[in-house]
Parts: sequence; C-alpha cells; structure tokens
Amino acid sequence: MTVPLDFPEVNEVDVALTVNGALFRIHCEPRTHLADALREHCGLTGTHIGCEHGVCGACTVEVDGAPQRSCLQSAVRFEGKHVTTVEALDDDALTAALRTAFSAHHALQCGYCTPGMLITARDIVRRLPHADEARVRDELAGNLCRCTGYQGIVDAVMHVLSTYRSGE
Repeated sequence: MTVPLDFPEVNEVDVALTVNGALFRIHCEPRTHLADALREHCGLTGTHIGCEHGVCGACTVEVDGAPQRSCLQSAVRFEGKHVTTVEALDDDALTAALRTAFSAHHALQCGYCTPGMLITARDIVRRLPHADEARVRDELAGNLCRCTGYQGIVDAVMHVLSTYRSGE
C-alpha cells in the first residue's frame, strides 16, 4: 500500500536584482539563494557553487563593493544592492593584472575556485595595498583551493600588490 504524499504548495516571488549594472527581474522561490539566482535566472555562470555553506568561497561575489558569499542568503535579500560577478570584471585593469599574475605564478589548476579567488584577491589589493604575505594568506583563508597548495596564489597576489605599490 502506498501512502499519498502531500507536499506543501510552492510559492514564488518576484525579485529585482541589480547585477553587473543591469537590472534582472526574476521569478523564484523565496529560498533561492543568490548563487542559484545568478546562475539559473541571470545566466551568469562565472559564480561557482561549491559547499553551499559559505566555507569554500567559490561563490564569492561583490555586494556593494565588498566580497560576500552568494550561497548563504536568499536572492530576495539582495534587492536594492549592487552585485558584481566575475563576468563584470573583464575590462577591469586590476583583475587583468591578477589574471596575468595567476597565470605567471601557476596559481591556476582546475579553475573551480578561481572566480571567487579573483574577487577576493581584487579586494585585498584594493583594501590592503600594503599587506604582507601573512596578511594575504589570512585574507585568502576563506577561499579553498584543492589543487594549487596556495603558494602560487599568494605569490600572484603579492606580485600585483608590489606592482601597485610601486605605481607601475
């Protein structure tokens, strides 16, 4: 004998998100977190989803200019805020310098963590231009990389920091 399952009704909400300077009007469940909204409703797949617990940093985006995990809160909470994903940084000079340094210092392997790492690294260079290696390691601690061992990532960030400090 099978027992009929009675699932609760799913209600969806309208959400207006400002992402990379564009307005996206989406229709989703209230529990849809920002990472899923970006990927599934806005077509911005550069934001990766890893642990969905805010631990790995793969989903890091900028919200009103500061890095934030996009897997921790529902998309509804980001109405009225400015979200920036890695896709918006294609023409950003600092991000270009970081990408070049990541490549030169072998900070890339599988690439899954790279979007979140770039967002975090960009924040470090902008916010902490005089950071030493220990501070860079501390700042990167919230972004997990299973491939590189971090030394290349730290070296890349330190290279960009030294370049920006010297005014090049």
